[in-house]
This record gives sequence, C-alpha cells and structure tokens, in this order.
Amino acid sequence: MPGLFEPAHIGTLELRNRFVRSATWEGMATEDGASTPRLNALMKTLARNELGLVITGHAYVSPEGQAGSWQLGIHDDAMLPGLMAMAEAVHEAGGKVCCQLAHAGLRGNADLSGLEPVGPSRRDSDGEDRGCRRLAVSEIAGIVTAFGAAAARAKHAGFDAVQLHAAHGFLISQFLSPHFNCRDDEYGGSLENRSRLLMEVYTAVREAVGPDFPVLIKINANDYLTGKKAAFQDEDMLTVCQRLAEAGLDAVELSGGTGDSGKYRPTRIGTIREAREGYYRIPAKWFKERIDIPLILVGGIRTLSKAEGFYADGICDFISFSRPLIREPGLIKRWKDGDTAKSECMSENLCFKPILAGEGLYCKLRKLQSDRKAGE
Repeated sequence: MPGLFEPAHIGTLELRNRFVRSATWEGMATEDGASTPRLNALMKTLARNELGLVITGHAYVSPEGQAGSWQLGIHDDAMLPGLMAMAEAVHEAGGKVCCQLAHAGLRGNADLSGLEPVGPSRRDSDGEDRGCRRLAVSEIAGIVTAFGAAAARAKHAGFDAVQLHAAHGFLISQFLSPHFNCRDDEYGGSLENRSRLLMEVYTAVREAVGPDFPVLIKINANDYLTGKKAAFQDEDMLTVCQRLAEAGLDAVELSGGTGDSGKYRPTRIGTIREAREGYYRIPAKWFKERIDIPLILVGGIRTLSKAEGFYADGICDFISFSRPLIREPGLIKRWKDGDTAKSECMSENLCFKPILAGEGLYCKLRKLQSDRKAGE
C-alpha cells in the first residue's frame, strides 16, 4: 500500500503526497477581499514545504457572505489579478492549490459589508432570533449563481480545484442543519429539502468548471449541538455525501461543529493528548465503509504515526492540517526528511489574536516564546 508521502490523485488532479493544508482564515487580504503579496507568499511557503495540496482560507462568493476582516474574496472579477498571482506562486513552488468557496450566511459581518446578514431562517429551532433576514427562494437562486461564478473565476485564475464550504455553521451548513433551518418550503424540513441548496450549488459549480475539474467539499460529520432541539448528525452527513458522490463529487474533507457548539465541539482549547488525535475518525470510518470517494481527515492530528495509522486502517485517504502548519509551515518537509517528532503546535488557539488585531496569521505562542528567549 503506498504511503502518505507517495503521489496520489483527487479526481484528475495528481498530488505529490497525501498531506493537505486545510482552509485557514489568514486575515491577509485587502479590505475589499483582494489577495496580497504577503498572502501569496504564505501560500508559496506552504507549497515549497512539500504539502500535496494547499487549500485557501474561505473566500466569500458574494458581498453579504463576508465573515471577517481581511478575508479573501472571489465575488468579483476585480479579484482575479491577486488570485492569479496566488495560483502562480504555488505552482512556482511545485504545489497544487484549491480555492475554498464560502458564504457566511447568518454569520455575515454587516459592519464590513454594509449588508444585512441572510440565512435559512430568522429564528433557530430554540426560537432564538439570529439577527438575519430569511432568504427568499429567488435570493437562494442568486446565491447558487454566485457560487458557480466564483468557481469559474477560480478555474480562470489557475487554481487546480475548488472546495465548497459546507461546514462550521456557514450558509450551506446552516441550510443542512435543522437547528438553523426552520423553513417549511422546498428548502426546509426533510433532509432532502435541507440539502437542496448544497446540491444546487454543486450542480452550478460543476457546470461552471466542467466534468474534469476537481470539486471538493468540507462538511460537518456532526454539528455537535448537544442540548439543542435539532442538529445535523452523522447519518445525515453519510446520506448527503452518498448523494454527492453519485453526482460526481471528487473528495470530502470531514470536519465538525458550529459557532453554537460551545464546549461540546471536539476542538478543545489546550494541549491535544495523543488519544484525542483525529476528532472525526469514527464518522470517517463509517464514511469509508459506505462511500467510495476520497476522504480527507482533519482534526487534532499532531503525530506522523497517528496519521499513518489512520491511513493504513482505511479511515481516510488524505490527512489535513490547519494549526500545526501555522506553528510549523515546514512540518511535512521535516517529517519527510526524517525528523518525525510530534508537531510543536500546542492547540492553545492564540493564533486567532493576531488575525483579529489586523496583523495577519502567525503563531502567537511561538513569537512569545521567541521574544522571551531573546530577552533572557
């Protein structure tokens, strides 16, 4: 059986190994969403350090779908020069790059966009007012079109694949979840109706990029909304992913949780013990038993031996990282070169602080440790 460091395919895309950089908000774009030399340099650094596939931070497909400051945009043709430069930078480093397409839905930032957030329902299953406007069916069609147009831009800009963000309580995830989606029309109620937006987005994206261009999805294994009246759960994920596989989807990245998951979300603050690695390994195992397309596993993986074990046991086909690559962009190259010590990432989540402060993505703990050492 080929190992994680051997070449592999996702659809028609050949990758140099089975390691993936999971989409991570970098906070390095301009205020209007354009990529920057600094962001492109980060992508190039990741590619140069032997990652098989680099997935961008979530790129918003329409203005009201922007979630955060300095977030990458792919909502307008004006974004193309920066996106082209990003794809070229990754390719110069010998890597492959995938653009994650996203819409924040009710988590849209009105202060940034000047537009009212929109979602499947104004109130959730607990009756809480989510402070958004319920989307009309005609508006849903416009969002579907926006995803297709964004995918076409990504392909035009030279990206090697696109990934649909259907996880973490963003718009597609909101429609999938009966906690956020309380509609009584063709987009609400049954799982078939709640997944209608996702299937329409996938169809629009596939039509925009053609049959041979890889289309991936990031989706929740489970919303982990313990204590809530309703949630998107493991069996829902398996049913939806089976439908997507039959429609021609190329790969799934399995994640979990939403902004409402709180302490029940598997991604805890604090050091990840070895037994905690692979948050979604159990639903991943169920996925591989039922669905015959590549699965990318993300979530708390910090040691090469664990990653190799998950792959060898048939739990996944690719291994994905976010925070470890903030701490060590060269982690995969280090492992490949023979230093297989555990990732230095402590999972303390201090990396959010520089982004929120407008400084862009970096490991805050590493900088604090370096500054302390320099002061000794």
